[in-house]
Amino acid sequence: MADLYIGLMSGTSVDCIDAVLVEFSDSGNKLQCKTRAALGHPISQAMREAILALCAPGPSELDRAGQLDRQLGQEFAAAALALLHEAGIEPDAIRAIGSHGQTVRHRPPGSVSTPFSIQLGDPNTIAALTGITTVADFRRRDMALGGHGAPLMPAFHNAVFRTSRDRAVVNIGGMANITELAADGGVRGYDTGPGNALLDYWVKLHRGEAYDANGAWAASGTPHPELLNRLLSDAYFAAPAPKSTGREAFNLTWLERACAGLEVPPADIQATLAEVTAASIANGVREFARGGELLVCGGGARNGDLMERLRRRLPTWSVAATNEYGIDADWVEGAGFAWLARQTMLSLSGNCPAVTGAAKETILGGIFPA
Repeated sequence: MADLYIGLMSGTSVDCIDAVLVEFSDSGNKLQCKTRAALGHPISQAMREAILALCAPGPSELDRAGQLDRQLGQEFAAAALALLHEAGIEPDAIRAIGSHGQTVRHRPPGSVSTPFSIQLGDPNTIAALTGITTVADFRRRDMALGGHGAPLMPAFHNAVFRTSRDRAVVNIGGMANITELAADGGVRGYDTGPGNALLDYWVKLHRGEAYDANGAWAASGTPHPELLNRLLSDAYFAAPAPKSTGREAFNLTWLERACAGLEVPPADIQATLAEVTAASIANGVREFARGGELLVCGGGARNGDLMERLRRRLPTWSVAATNEYGIDADWVEGAGFAWLARQTMLSLSGNCPAVTGAAKETILGGIFPA
């Protein structure tokens, strides 16, 4: 029997709300995951600025966060309703919505004495406005069991992309994360470091563009060897998994500190940032296996320059977007949160302790009935 779920998420890039309608069915021992419809619901510039402002300590945080929580709940609900309108499906046909929300602060184990993670986008508001049961707050149960609460997608990748060969799945959003699916059944995953966030920031600062389309500006520059070495010498890259990160670690201050005393043209800094993303991903892939299939999803899959940098660094791997494996690269994460909602509704675990470091498998998220 097929069930319909909606996945909602907004990532580190804060460019839009992904809304994905997914049909799940079991065929023998294999879960079938079919994307029925998907859209990117725009986030206004004012709301984006309010989100980014909360990603660092500042005045009146509680008041700003409380209001933004409700406002984002309204926007997430609007995204779900727009998706249903586009698909021609009524809300009562949907079993549940899985909403990741918008992360504004992520402090994993090792960064503060009491780790925490905060996502905004009030699920009560989503359930009330859509009339659909909503599942949310996916990270904190894993953290309560000693885990990082991130990355969350490896368990989903294992459910839909596993094969008999060594295969890795890399999501390149604002940050990048890798899932290692070993041929022997093992699963491992972690955040590799920055993905698109700094690339987007730098092209916006110098060219007024929201992102570096196809990586054209990065391709026009040349990576600066000393700057590249400084950036890749960050302790995070050598730290063992489990590990997770975000804007708290990889931000403009981090870049400016590395650039101190160097005269580097802006295009060359863009090329260097692209090389940092490619190198940190490729290093993780090579540590996993000598060759195999690398599936790429997230906005980075549409960056031709970044994909080419990965291919150059991984000559023994086939590198392709997840489109070639059944799920559009833009919608993998959204589909993943639909899957997490399904796991919760079926009282099944949603985390992968080998990835997050949690003490055990557990059901993730809270259920907010319509």
